[in-house]
Amino acid sequence: MSEPVVENPATTAASALIGDPAQFGRVGDDGTVYVITPEGEKAVGSYPGKSAEEALAYFVRKFEALASEVALLAARVRSGAMVPSDAGVAVNRLRHQIKELNGVGDLAALASSLEQIPPLIENNRGAYEAKKAVENAAKEERHREIVAQKEKIVEEAESLALSESWKTTGDRLKVLLEEWKAAPRLEKKTDADLWKRFSASRNKFDKRRRTHFAALDAAQEKVSNAKIELVNEAEKLATSTEWVATARRFKTLMDLWKATGRGKKGEDAKLWSRFKAAQDQFFASKNADLEKRDVLMNTNLAKREALIVEIEALIPITNPDQANKAFRELARQWDRIGMTQRDKKAAFEARFTAVETQIKSAEEIRSRKVDPVARSRAAEVVKQLSDAVETYEKQAAKAKALGNAKKAAEAEESAAARRLWLADAQKALAEFAV
Repeated sequence: MSEPVVENPATTAASALIGDPAQFGRVGDDGTVYVITPEGEKAVGSYPGKSAEEALAYFVRKFEALASEVALLAARVRSGAMVPSDAGVAVNRLRHQIKELNGVGDLAALASSLEQIPPLIENNRGAYEAKKAVENAAKEERHREIVAQKEKIVEEAESLALSESWKTTGDRLKVLLEEWKAAPRLEKKTDADLWKRFSASRNKFDKRRRTHFAALDAAQEKVSNAKIELVNEAEKLATSTEWVATARRFKTLMDLWKATGRGKKGEDAKLWSRFKAAQDQFFASKNADLEKRDVLMNTNLAKREALIVEIEALIPITNPDQANKAFRELARQWDRIGMTQRDKKAAFEARFTAVETQIKSAEEIRSRKVDPVARSRAAEVVKQLSDAVETYEKQAAKAKALGNAKKAAEAEESAAARRLWLADAQKALAEFAV
């Protein structure tokens, strides 16, 4: 049975170094394979059931495998990847294997190539030691990093020992513990000292947390007693028909409930259920009474909806006196309508006020238009501005005649400004009734 061929770059390198191994062997008529050496032929074995070529190739592969090891050893020595003492042991082992090899190839050349390795070992000893120094320095640096990592964990744990954020801090300490477990081990004493500090901080926090929750249990017991009293009062008020006073008291009881704080979760839920049931019973009765009022308020709402249409029909106003008289009558009807839902009444009141405002505005405008004093003032303003325009126009003409362009321009600017004012004043005067 043939053995598999091992593909290795070192095999190729070794073969190139020592030539074609098949040139150093032959197969006898009886199937015995011989290797040719400077001392003569040497029988290395046979391969029954195979051709001469296959038998020779089998023993050539044995030679090539050993040559590959020699080439690989040389490469590792050159790279500085091998401890010099280990390399020396490997050389001695390969010497023995070459001597005892039952393979076909240039054994003398292979032995010679092996003997080139010891000088390489000595030449590369310094490189190896330098590499080792770098590795040792990296180890020391890694050691410092691990120490720093664990010290950071310990210092954070120590900073959390007095925390009162029980949930957040407890969770964080769990994370720190997992980080500690995941971190590489240090030498025994350093690890033990850091762990002692870390463990002490965790224990300190846990003790404080237990004390806190013990006190909390006592406080929750006090809260429960206070809430029981509130529940008892709420249950007494559940059948009251004093709607306003009792509703206010229930609000006070609710404020007191909130002010008492939290009790034990399960007991709190049961007490709240009783409190809410009493409160719901009262407000259900109150709402039933309010439903009766809603019927009345809906009737009143319909009245307001009909009446606001009549009120808004007064707009636009053509005769302020008639509009005002009609509005006063409708306003009296408006005031006689009883309760209406607040949210809906507000919208109607806004529409009512808008009409009222327009009527008042129309009366004021009418009053101003028939006011003789106001008309006289408006006419006086028109006259004063007309006179001013005329005066500045004369000044401009006179300045031009005298060749004073600057003064003429100033006078014209003043006249132009007053013409604008005059136009506004004439417009205001025209609004007065004649």
